[in-house]
Amino acid sequence: MNVSCVDLFCGAGGLSHGLIRGGVKVNAGVDIDPHCRYPYEANNGAQFIDESVESLRAEDIEKLFDNGSVKLLAGCAPCQPFSSYSRGKGDKNHERWDLLKSFGRLVSAVQPDLVTMENVPELPKHDVFEDFLRCLDGYHVSTQVVNCNNYGLPQHRRRLVLIASRLGPIKLIPPTHTEGREITVRQAIGHLPAIRAGQKCESDPLHASSGLTEINLKRIRQSKPGGTWRDWDEELVASCHRKSSGRTYPSVYGRMEWDKPSPTMTTLCYGYGNGRFGHPEQDRAISLREAAIFQSFPPDYKFVPAGQPVHFKIVGRLIGNAVPVRLGEVIAESVRQHLKGQG
Repeated sequence: MNVSCVDLFCGAGGLSHGLIRGGVKVNAGVDIDPHCRYPYEANNGAQFIDESVESLRAEDIEKLFDNGSVKLLAGCAPCQPFSSYSRGKGDKNHERWDLLKSFGRLVSAVQPDLVTMENVPELPKHDVFEDFLRCLDGYHVSTQVVNCNNYGLPQHRRRLVLIASRLGPIKLIPPTHTEGREITVRQAIGHLPAIRAGQKCESDPLHASSGLTEINLKRIRQSKPGGTWRDWDEELVASCHRKSSGRTYPSVYGRMEWDKPSPTMTTLCYGYGNGRFGHPEQDRAISLREAAIFQSFPPDYKFVPAGQPVHFKIVGRLIGNAVPVRLGEVIAESVRQHLKGQG
C-alpha cells in the first residue's frame, strides 16, 4: 500500500506497530510523554515528536506525509475523560476533552485522505464526539464498538473504532475470531518461564512481577481462577469488601482463567489488588511482559533501554494506555480492502 501515516497521541507505539505490520508506512508519532520516545523509535523505525497535539499546526503535520501517498491521520486521544471509570469524578479530567478537539482541528485543516481513531465505547455519549464528527464533513465515516477478542486479541477489551475516508465508503473488516475461537490466556502466556512474586526473569527484565505482602500472598493462595475474594477465609477479606458497598467488586484480587481471554488491561494491571490480574496458576500478579502480550505487543518489544531499570508504574502506564497492536493490524487490513475497492 502506498499509504503514509502520522500517529497522534502515539504512546509507546501500539497502533503504529500494528499499522506497520499491516503494510502502512508510519512516518512519525506525536506524544507529550517523554517515556514513549524510546519504545516508539526502537520498535517502529519512525520519528517520535515530543510535543503537545494542541500546539501542532497543519503545516507541521503535512510535511510528515510522503508526497504522492494516500495520507492517513491517526489519533487516539487519551480516553480518561470519556471512560465509565471517570463517572462521578466531576470535571477534573474534562480539560482533556480539548485533546479530541485539537485532533478534529487538525483533520479539518490537513484534510488527510483517511482518518482513524480508537477510544472507549462511552465517547459517543459526549457532545465533544459530535463536534469531532462535524470535522469529518465530506468523509465517509464508519464507527463501530468492537470486542477486540473477536479480532484475535487475547483480552476482553471493548473499544470504539472510527475509520473515515474521503475516497469512498469504508468499514472495518469482519471479526476474524468468532465465539469459541478467541485467543486464551494459556495460548498467550502459557509458554513463559515461571517466576515468583517480586522476581524477574533473567532472560527478559520485563517478565517481572511486583512483590506481594504477606496477607496478599495468603489471599492469592486461596484464590481460584475465575473466582472472587468470597472464596477466602473470612479473616483475609478486606474490611472495605465486608461493607455492603464493597460487595459489588468481586473481581479485585482475582485470578485469570487459563482457557478464556484475559480481562481488560489497565495502567495498574501489574497489581494483584487492582482487578483480576492474578496469574492463573502461579502465586503472583501478571508480569509486565505478560500484560504487553495481552495487548498483542510482540514478545521482544522493547520498552526500556538495555541495562536501564524497569519502573512498574511507568511501563505499566505505557502498556495499559496503548492501542493493542492487533487492532492496528485490523485497521491496516481494513484500509487495504478499502483501497482495493477504489482501484
